[in-house]
Amino acid sequence: MSGDIHIRTEGRAGRITLNRPQALNALTWDMCRAIEGALDAWAGDEAVALLVMDAEGEKAFCAGGDIQEMYATGKAGDYDYGRRFWADEYRMNARMFNFPKPVASFLQGFTMGGGVGVGCHGSHRVVGESARIAMPECGIGLVPDVGGSLILARAPGRLGEYLGVTGARMGPGCAIHAGFADYFVPEGAWPALKAELCETGDWEAVDRAALPAPDSPLAVERPEIDRLFSGETLRDILNLLRRSESPVAARALEAMAKNSPLSMAATVELIHRTRGRDTIEGALELEYRFTSRAMEKGDFLEGIRAAIIDRDRAPRWRHEAMDGAGAMEVAGMLLPLGADTLKL
Repeated sequence: MSGDIHIRTEGRAGRITLNRPQALNALTWDMCRAIEGALDAWAGDEAVALLVMDAEGEKAFCAGGDIQEMYATGKAGDYDYGRRFWADEYRMNARMFNFPKPVASFLQGFTMGGGVGVGCHGSHRVVGESARIAMPECGIGLVPDVGGSLILARAPGRLGEYLGVTGARMGPGCAIHAGFADYFVPEGAWPALKAELCETGDWEAVDRAALPAPDSPLAVERPEIDRLFSGETLRDILNLLRRSESPVAARALEAMAKNSPLSMAATVELIHRTRGRDTIEGALELEYRFTSRAMEKGDFLEGIRAAIIDRDRAPRWRHEAMDGAGAMEVAGMLLPLGADTLKL
């Protein structure tokens, strides 16, 4: 466990470094609990002025959660393992979002899924040239979770719906435009900036180091995305996309054809509900309604089989048609859980 994550204090900073570069720093259950423990310890520690989050390796800050054990237990009929993992992870995500001190996260390479829940809830989210940020959960039969649905709900216009159902990857300019990051700092300047943060505890050092954000293709395409993704349901959106001849529509349909229809339909509903709640607690509680049912009643196990276990990239979803999941089925996946509701 100690080799997977390095938690310590350096000068005025609490430091968390993800250390599984061979696995693209995918989060294990133990890593989630260790991060939560550090956040709890440092929240009231006057010696810690801020938190600095980073990761080893050039390819990824964190490409998601380590979900092979979830697959093994789920296939054996044990759905409780995954539910307990998600409950603990989501509680850690809420702690990160509500951490009372500045959090500077350095997001190189891939930051996806579970990585968003660790790296994109802080106050000073730094990206560099290699950043590729995405919420690709619909491709494995889930919905954007770890509080990512709140970031999507707060994104300008209808970018949240677009990013949620396509899983499109954002470079640094798009990530800043969509609200997943705050600052662009060339990666060559990161070591000196981290050292200054640790030595001084002065979070304004990030502002001083930042350069203007790169251009954002998403910002250019946003009027078209807003028009095409303005529907109240996935079926509405698909009708708009299919009637359009724009490159944006063609690219979106191609991406969506690979994803779970049930997950995409629930993602649209989830983002719309979260936009009304606008709290991390509300977002995580809604996400958990879906993920806690995803093995038994959704496409999650099949999605993991196709992407991670057999790697055939040919999932057999519950619905063949992209608009095959009806409103009642979506509502059923998002029903309150009663006594099993997420407790933060």
